[in-house]
Amino acid sequence: MDTLLSRITIDPAVCHGKPCVRGLRYPVETLLELLSSGMSGEEILADYEDLERDDLLAVLAYAARLARTRRLQPAAP
Repeated sequence: MDTLLSRITIDPAVCHGKPCVRGLRYPVETLLELLSSGMSGEEILADYEDLERDDLLAVLAYAARLARTRRLQPAAP
């Protein structure tokens, strides 16, 4: 998993310091939104030709790491 996570970079000069894929201007959050909207990995890769399959796996690994280390408060009723 560490090899995948090395694909996620944080640079203040790229996308305001948001976590991105390989220093490209593809924020992790944007790719997660595309996946959660129902787009398949194949569709995303077809639309963004400079992305690789391992980039999408890295995005998911990054999200899994965040979910494991943060505790979310339930929304107020």
